[in-house]
Amino acid sequence: MTSPAATAILAARHARQNLAPLGALAPADAAGGYAVQREVAQAMGALPPAGFKIGATTRQMQAYLGLSGPAAGFVPAAGLHRTPARLRFADFVAPGVECEVGLRLATDLPAGPCTQDQARAAVAEVFAAIEVVEKRYDDLTALGTPTLIADQVFHAAGVLGAPAPGWQALDLAATRGRMQVAGALRGEGVGADLLGHPFAALAWLAASPAAEAFGGLRAGQVVFLGSVTPPIWIEGPCAVVVEFDTLGRVDLHFT
Repeated sequence: MTSPAATAILAARHARQNLAPLGALAPADAAGGYAVQREVAQAMGALPPAGFKIGATTRQMQAYLGLSGPAAGFVPAAGLHRTPARLRFADFVAPGVECEVGLRLATDLPAGPCTQDQARAAVAEVFAAIEVVEKRYDDLTALGTPTLIADQVFHAAGVLGAPAPGWQALDLAATRGRMQVAGALRGEGVGADLLGHPFAALAWLAASPAAEAFGGLRAGQVVFLGSVTPPIWIEGPCAVVVEFDTLGRVDLHFT
């Protein structure tokens, strides 16, 4: 049976309205938020999910979102696209874009403590990516972190780049990503911004309450490891380009 909190989240999505604070219905803590998030995934037919996104892996993003650490959200298959992608701007609620390092898992990672080396050994592919997020909240402070977690931490869609050849030999901490929106450079950062290393972010996810709630990470799942830039909120149709100096380029055109 779907909880009142999950029902409220799904109703706001269906109505394409911002999610209001849930008051007494809100999950009490992060663990409760992930439990509600799993209910949302089940209602959307997204169990097991196609992957996960990690939000607030940088201090910059934690400060921006008012979080004390990272948070994760499930990724449904219907929202994943290959570069070059074309999406309708009107299909999103106040959308933004993020400059991401992404990967695909080769093997399962059970929920629980995970080292960076164990995380690396589970990886099949590494690629540049764009996460599409939505500013579907009027007041994050009033909404609360547990409800933000329940609502997938802003996630709306994602665009995957081509797998980077020879990623095993790349210095992923040093790789630099840049994001252009409508032809203008809007932000840049490096892989080390993601908890020190992209695979440290993956290790965090494997040990997180999100992995526990969803029964661990599975082979074939995609993971958006976090944005090396703050989200860029867009106001209408435009072209978005993300390019990492060692991981390649991703193109998204909002029509």
